[in-house]
Amino acid sequence: MKIVVTGGLGFIGSHTVVELQNEGFEVVAIDNLSNSSESVLDGIERITGKKPIFEKMDLRDKASVQNFFKKYNDIAGVIHFAASKAVGESVENPLLYYENNINALVYLLQELKELSNPNFIFSSSCTVYGQAEKMPITEDASVQPAASPYGNTKQIGEEIITDVAKVTNINSILLRYFNPIGSHPSAEIGELPLGVPQNLVPFITQTAIGMREKLSVYGNDYPTADGTAVRDYIHVVDLAKAHVVALKRLLNKQNLDKIETFNLGTGTGSSVLEVITAFEKVSGQKLNYQIVGRREGDITSAYANTDKANNVLGWKAQSTLEDSLASAWKWEQKIRS
Repeated sequence: MKIVVTGGLGFIGSHTVVELQNEGFEVVAIDNLSNSSESVLDGIERITGKKPIFEKMDLRDKASVQNFFKKYNDIAGVIHFAASKAVGESVENPLLYYENNINALVYLLQELKELSNPNFIFSSSCTVYGQAEKMPITEDASVQPAASPYGNTKQIGEEIITDVAKVTNINSILLRYFNPIGSHPSAEIGELPLGVPQNLVPFITQTAIGMREKLSVYGNDYPTADGTAVRDYIHVVDLAKAHVVALKRLLNKQNLDKIETFNLGTGTGSSVLEVITAFEKVSGQKLNYQIVGRREGDITSAYANTDKANNVLGWKAQSTLEDSLASAWKWEQKIRS
C-alpha cells in the first residue's frame, strides 16, 4: 500500500517513514527541505534497506499538490507532518505560520476528498489544550484559546479537518503529541534543527557537545515543584510507531467515528531541571545552563492522560526519559564526529 508522508524527511516524519517501511508499506515522502536535509534519505535506507520515493515539493504551491495527486493516483493514506512548529518564531512571524500550516492542509484535503477511500492522519499537538485546567490532560479537555499562532494553526487545522469530514468520505485521526525527543537507536536519523534549536533537548545536546556556550532555562518561577516548566517527553520512535497503529486502524476500518482524537505521550511530566539532571546522568556531561526570563507563549505544565491511546489504539510508549536522552546524545555525538 502506498502511503504519503508530508514532511517525510523531518524529525518525526523520517522516523515514521522508517516504521512504515519496516511494516511493508511503500512510502512517498514529500518535503521542501526548509528544515531538513536530503541526506536523511540515506539514513532511512541504512536502517530499512530501502529508500522511500522522494518528491521535493512545497505544499503551499497548490498546482504542485494537484500534480502530485495526478502522478500518484493509488494512495491509500496520507500522514501530514509538514508544518512550521516553533512557538517563539510563530509569535514573531504569524503570517508564515498561517500560510505554511493552513494553506498546505487545505490544498491536501481538496485533493484527498477526490480519492475513493481517503485516510488522513494529522500531526496535531497538545498545544491545543493551552494551559489545561487539570492534569493529566484527557482528550475531552476543553480546547483553550491558543497561546501562540503556532498553537492556533493546530486548532484551526483540527477544525478544518472536522468540517471537511462531515461532508466528504475522508476518515481521519488527529494525534495530539506531547514533546517528542530522542533519535533512532541506530543513530542513523535524529533531530537536526537548522540554526538555533527551538526545543529543549537539541539545545541540551548542542551545549553538551560544545556548539552552544550555555543553555537558557526560561523561567524558574512557575508554580511547579522546582519552579521550571513541566512537559511530557516522548521518544520519537514510540511516537512514530503510534502513527503506523493509527493508520492501520483507518485502513482496516476499525475507527468508530470519521474523526478520532488521541493524545500521544508517556503520561509522566518532567520539569526542565529534571530533564537536565537526567541528561547529565546518562551522558556523564555537566551542563552549563542559566535561568533567564519566561518565554512568551510558554505554559506552566502539560502531560498526557494516555488511557485512550493505550486502550483504544492499543499503543503505549515504551522508552523512559533516560532512554530518550541517551539516544539524543548518541545522535549528537555521531553528527558532530
